[in-house]
Amino acid sequence: MRHIGITSGIRRAISASLIALLTACGGGSDSGGNAGGSSASTPAGGIHLQVVSFGDSLSDVGTYAPVANTVGGGRFTTNPGQVWTQDVAQYYGDTLTAAYTIDLGHELKPQSGLGYAQGGSTVATPADQAQFLTDVIGDVEMPVNVQISSYLSAHGSFNSGQLVLVWAGSNDVRRAGSPPAANTTVQNAATTLAQLVGQIVQHGATHVVLVNVPNIGLAPDGIKSSDGGANFTQLSQLFNATLTSALQANGVQGKVILIDSYTWTTQTIGNFRANGFTVSNTAQACDPQKTPRDTALLCSPPTYVSQNADQTYMFADELHPTTRMHALFAQYVEQQIAASGLGR
Repeated sequence: MRHIGITSGIRRAISASLIALLTACGGGSDSGGNAGGSSASTPAGGIHLQVVSFGDSLSDVGTYAPVANTVGGGRFTTNPGQVWTQDVAQYYGDTLTAAYTIDLGHELKPQSGLGYAQGGSTVATPADQAQFLTDVIGDVEMPVNVQISSYLSAHGSFNSGQLVLVWAGSNDVRRAGSPPAANTTVQNAATTLAQLVGQIVQHGATHVVLVNVPNIGLAPDGIKSSDGGANFTQLSQLFNATLTSALQANGVQGKVILIDSYTWTTQTIGNFRANGFTVSNTAQACDPQKTPRDTALLCSPPTYVSQNADQTYMFADELHPTTRMHALFAQYVEQQIAASGLGR
């Protein structure tokens, strides 16, 4: 949780300079915050649930917003749009906010929210093992095992009034390299994730949604690679197969709602026009020439390639879904939760 080799004073100076640079790129509006909220009436999901989330950038509700919102960013999507975890929380009458946010000194500060997912996080690998937007956020992201231990340190246990969302492993797959050496890395990550889910169940959670790894080979970053994404696709499949086997071996599979994002992303991309998109996985909604660092974290309407790109494109940048893609995935998750017998 530290930024090695740089004093706090220098960090603040670097961050201040970065904010000045980013602000000069345009924007300056707020990232949109979190939608939804508890209500006395029955929510759309048919039941009130408090949502807790663990994972990576696909679920991050605003860990880096204090820096990113200077240019209208804040989440890894087409800002100010929401990510799927926020949509799901809203569906069950809750508002999901970040459990930690970064300050200008590249330090994580605890907040009151239950959104523990952080962009750049792996299942269990320390942050300083990979360079991920270090000039913007530093080496601060908590891996999922630390996210869970941080939650338990603060709250002690989970309860039956909560819906726990877990989506991790994509960064492990992307950083694993090539088979056969990458296979062990990916299998270890998937096995560890199954163990962590078991820990969540053991600490009182009765409604756990576990999302497997999407077909990363079909992201723009994958299809532009030399093998057209074949390596990422193969490792995504290996992660998911290992995860399922590990859940069965640990006796946890029947205690979670397993969401098959691999099949969902593959089918949704294959039928992109039927799902309301005009551009599939071949381009990104955030203009690389206008978006600082070419990352969805710093993407906002002034950097869109077109006015409604958040609705017509599938991907915000080379990896992260647009607002519409997140919303469609949230609907799919909600349907799977209802099919399990929880809510509607």
